[in-house]
Amino acid sequence: MTILALVVPTLAWLRFGGRTALGLACGCLIALFNFVWLKRAVEALADRVVGSGKAQSGKGIVTRFLLRYVLMGVGAYGMLTVSPASLYGLLAGLFLPVVAIACEAAYELYVALARGL
Repeated sequence: MTILALVVPTLAWLRFGGRTALGLACGCLIALFNFVWLKRAVEALADRVVGSGKAQSGKGIVTRFLLRYVLMGVGAYGMLTVSPASLYGLLAGLFLPVVAIACEAAYELYVALARGL
């Protein structure tokens, strides 16, 4: 995801211009934060359910979970006030995890076919 977050906005800047690339970079950054926060929230929730490790408050878990959506909304509003092209880039950047998963699936398929499985 990190490599895609660096490469894709650069290619978008060459193809679509600076505003779209800036929106895409912001969307990728939000997607990265979103992924990390979601991972932490799932781990905290699992620890809370299982009862192992350090206990975290339920309020903190829910607050971080909702903060992800607030961050996306603030980013979208900021990009919309700048230009629609930036908003399109932002929305495309939010799909960074989907693209990363597709790249991983393509790689795994290639490895499986190369090994003859």
